[in-house]
Amino acid sequence: MKVLEIGPSETRAQGGMSEVIRSIRESEILGREFEMDSFPSYIDGSLPVRLLYSVYGCLRFLTCWRKYDLFHIHTAERGSTFRKNFYLRTVKWAGKKAIVHIHGAEYLTFYDGLAGRRKGVVDGFFRRADLVLALSGSWKRELEDRFSMRACETLYNGVDSARLQAAVSDPAERGNAFLMLGRLGERKGTYDLIAAVELAVRLNPALTVCLAGDGEVEKVRALVKEKGLEKNITVPGWIDRAEKLRRLRDAATVVLPSYHEGLPMSILEGMAAGKAIISTTVGAIPEVVGPENGILVAPGDVPALAEALLRCSGSAELLAGMARRNQEKAEQVFGIRRMHLRLAEYYKQVMEGGVQDGAKNPAD
Repeated sequence: MKVLEIGPSETRAQGGMSEVIRSIRESEILGREFEMDSFPSYIDGSLPVRLLYSVYGCLRFLTCWRKYDLFHIHTAERGSTFRKNFYLRTVKWAGKKAIVHIHGAEYLTFYDGLAGRRKGVVDGFFRRADLVLALSGSWKRELEDRFSMRACETLYNGVDSARLQAAVSDPAERGNAFLMLGRLGERKGTYDLIAAVELAVRLNPALTVCLAGDGEVEKVRALVKEKGLEKNITVPGWIDRAEKLRRLRDAATVVLPSYHEGLPMSILEGMAAGKAIISTTVGAIPEVVGPENGILVAPGDVPALAEALLRCSGSAELLAGMARRNQEKAEQVFGIRRMHLRLAEYYKQVMEGGVQDGAKNPAD
């Protein structure tokens, strides 16, 4: 069976969705049963570049889609959904099977802001899919409540713990070091974290935070300089895989104070690398992080975020316990092998006639 993943370019688009697509295409487990390939429908760049590439992608797709049996369509909110609607309509028109995989952290907010015909396009998008994949149980319930769809199931993101072993380090030696990975900006809580650091360093001047990612990099650097926090906060911008491992090794805690999330890869990677987690009570994060392996605060609560930074930097015992439990949980619950085995079962079920709504999770 030939499976085609459709989504952002693995090499020319940054972010968690591209990482998920790459991991699925390279999976040894899936490769034993399926011929896996990926089709880049989007690349990063200026608006004209993105628009031109989107048109090019649609035209190129029309020359190659017929040789595939199953289409795994990765999508987020806004333009991503409307672009993917073309791909889904094309393959369903020909009677092919298709899975829609929802990644967007603000998907329901995006949908609620639509009106008239555009909302109808999204409704039709979900109805056409043979299976919709949600990143968490709570997302599954919310999507089922909002949309009419053939079936919806949960597929947690998976993390390759073996690849992240190089980032494991002694938390007692790095208790003052924190790391945030991902797009820098308001949605990810970057400015809240800077404000929290400003409060925390009054009690612990040795505390340091690395903000690594794309987005509003120059604006963030300017704010750090304005607040005189250059000794406490570094902003390297986007980093590659090797640099990510080094930055993880040098930190004891991964921080992600987001306002909206699905199931962030940065949290799963931090867990697999044996780091404590500080994050917020949004999306699937409370299904992953509890008191035993991290600290959760309400989004926007800067004093609570500052207190969490101080708690982690002040207790080697707390960090060691969280680090150990996170490594165990990452491997046992969110391991990449588990994700791929589950996805293989979904592929087979869809091709054999569809997933019954509410069916038992094949990996449970």
